[in-house]
Amino acid sequence: MSSSSLTDLVDELLAGSGPLPIVSAGAPVLRRPTEPLDGRLDGKRLDRLIEAMRETMRAAPGVGLAAPQVGLPLRLAVIEDAAEVSEEIRQVRGRVPQPFRVLIDPSYEPAGSGRAAFFEGCLSVPGWGAVVARHESVRLRALDERGRTVDEVFTGWPARIVQHETDHLDGVLYLDRAELRSLSSREAMSGLWAQPTPAAAAEALDFELGTDSEV
Repeated sequence: MSSSSLTDLVDELLAGSGPLPIVSAGAPVLRRPTEPLDGRLDGKRLDRLIEAMRETMRAAPGVGLAAPQVGLPLRLAVIEDAAEVSEEIRQVRGRVPQPFRVLIDPSYEPAGSGRAAFFEGCLSVPGWGAVVARHESVRLRALDERGRTVDEVFTGWPARIVQHETDHLDGVLYLDRAELRSLSSREAMSGLWAQPTPAAAAEALDFELGTDSEV
């Protein structure tokens, strides 16, 4: 996409008021690798887009949002997690608060061999969740909104968020990595599988967790 076409698309998206519309699974933009930002948006326009993505993520609500989820083929994502969960879930899942962060042109790699499996959902696949085994720790490389280098190791739930959002930028949905026998409606997840771990769901639905970790 040319820079002018991208600018027009961003301007059109930002012309409305309130949260941006979130694209649902089935839209081609969610299945195509994104393009590097690479200075293709001026600072003022980028700031407006980031603020709109933050508003949209919070309104959804979610803990992350990638540009393809609002229809933009850009390698850009935002994350934030208040982690308002019980102490048991905090301990088992490694879910700790994450401040609002902007990830530009991110990539990740495993930081160790550990893997963890938990139910995961997505704003672009509303009403459903499934168990995904992911790296327990990853090394993230990216730029922030001011062009400063990010080179950081994320562990636990923050690592899961980083992987989920970065995958979006490669045209990958969490369902591509999920154990599909675990696919559950939101009602089933809250009514049957609200335990800190998916062990009971794995036994009842007859699927493997995809990890040797005790989760």
